[in-house]
Amino acid sequence: MTVTTRLQPEQLTALNAAAPAVIQYGPAIEAEIAVLGRNIARIPLLSARYPARWLAIQLLEGDAALRQEALSAPAGDVMGAALAESLNRLRQHYGDDIDIALADRRYQFANQVTRTVVKTAAGQAMTRSDKVDRLATHPVFGAPIFLMVMWAMFKITTDVATPYIGWVENVISGPVTHLLLLLLRGLGLSDTWLQSLLLDGIVAGVGGVLVFVPVLTMLYFVLALLEDSGYMARAAFVMDRLMNVLGLHGKSFMPMIVGFGCSVPAIYATRTLENKRDRLLTGLLVPFMSCGARLPVYILFATIFFPNHIGAVVFGLYITGVLVAIAFGFVLKKTLFKGEESLPFVMELPPYQLPTLKNIRIQVWARTAAFIRNAATVILMASVVIWLLTAIPLAGRGTFAKVSMPDSAFAGVARVLTPVLKPLGFGSWETGGALLTGLVAKEVVISTLSQVYAPEDTGLAGVPENHSVGQDLVAVGTGFVSATVDTVKSMPLLLGINLFPEDKTHFSTALIASTQTAFEQTSNGHATLAALAFMVFVLLYTPCVATIAAERHEFGVKWMWFSIAGQVGIAWLGALVVFQGGLLLGLG
Repeated sequence: MTVTTRLQPEQLTALNAAAPAVIQYGPAIEAEIAVLGRNIARIPLLSARYPARWLAIQLLEGDAALRQEALSAPAGDVMGAALAESLNRLRQHYGDDIDIALADRRYQFANQVTRTVVKTAAGQAMTRSDKVDRLATHPVFGAPIFLMVMWAMFKITTDVATPYIGWVENVISGPVTHLLLLLLRGLGLSDTWLQSLLLDGIVAGVGGVLVFVPVLTMLYFVLALLEDSGYMARAAFVMDRLMNVLGLHGKSFMPMIVGFGCSVPAIYATRTLENKRDRLLTGLLVPFMSCGARLPVYILFATIFFPNHIGAVVFGLYITGVLVAIAFGFVLKKTLFKGEESLPFVMELPPYQLPTLKNIRIQVWARTAAFIRNAATVILMASVVIWLLTAIPLAGRGTFAKVSMPDSAFAGVARVLTPVLKPLGFGSWETGGALLTGLVAKEVVISTLSQVYAPEDTGLAGVPENHSVGQDLVAVGTGFVSATVDTVKSMPLLLGINLFPEDKTHFSTALIASTQTAFEQTSNGHATLAALAFMVFVLLYTPCVATIAAERHEFGVKWMWFSIAGQVGIAWLGALVVFQGGLLLGLG
């Protein structure tokens, strides 16, 4: 138990009357402060405006604005020469950045003050947070613990939440579709272009994305737990050594962690970095962090092609994004950012605390609601545009909304990308179109595939005349109960225990079958490799147009285009290495 002493009124009076405390920075730094102080005293413009000791310390720390003011003052050239000599002597003495030595002395002073005014009971010298941090931030064990936490997060996301995917999919393809069909039938609009728009376009497109709301909700829940508990700050601390390889520090990893949720706020989160060079370099690396919008694509393809290793595949993709970001950052450090130094990393770790239900609820709801709003706006508009292109016939083949998919305008536009994608194992107009529309938002990749691969799975066969809404409500209720039971049975999967008697899929069988067949054809029988290459491409290429806009706003047009070109180029190269390299190694 920690007890803070209270000063008596007479002690406070004596303390207020005493001279202000002065931090001693050690003989070497104090000598240079004295030299600079004497030079500042000779310049009336500076000495009248700033305390000489304070200004000398700021100049040694590298305050750019004060340095410019000092050098532009009368006799500023003499001041500049003295400052350069002081910095050179201190670098030779410390062999490190001066601001690190200054910060270290300040923390020593703060520690001495704390020890003076705070009394700790015997045997309780370390707080509970300190004891946990001895392991969580350990130079050797900290990184493995971080990876274990990330692994647990993705296992929870992929194993525990997925039973609800099937329930939501059944609600959309069942009751929702049935209700629309009954409404259209009552209005005499069955088998019209409006039915095709509502079912093939909006229900298939937006519904294909909404089925992943349970998975993303679980992801946001776990992230909120880690943030509210204080562990995310430890993750930045642990990653500091790795970030130093890129010329960055652990604070730069915080926007990257935000990027696991969404790239747009992660780009804006780079504003917390003091150095412009750090902000730019971090902003170029953020898009390689796998945002939540990509997760539905991973879940779908891992379920289809890697049903027994879904968690491992998803975890591997997230780690791949981090590793690619590190490699790309290392290349940038040795080329475009060569010779530029970042500021040192100083961070105070908040104490661990039990996450509060209110904070968790606010964070989860805010992120999930943003995803749903995106589905109700951006994805809705994208789905309508995609449907319109699929409804327009090319070269007079068919009529509006009565045209086969390969003969549609959408297929014609998407075929432009087919030659570029062939070496990657998924060179078809369907995948090309999905990647193209994925620039709007990564969720649209799923809605596009749902529209072009499995439009017949939306209930177009109709509903019986005697079908009632009550039957659908009963199906919704029983389906929810079944999904909840399956979720409980999924908990032991975190420990590798499978309580399911047989493999269960939570996706449209038509979508699964069509995707498998398409990838078998485009890869010449190596569908698994092609699917993995496709996921790698989705991981690495430009997240969305909103991210592009954020990069333009924060870094300018030139760096925006550089970022886009780098992401698309690296995505193509990464997918090529996976597919062609896998074939060479006989992994197909």
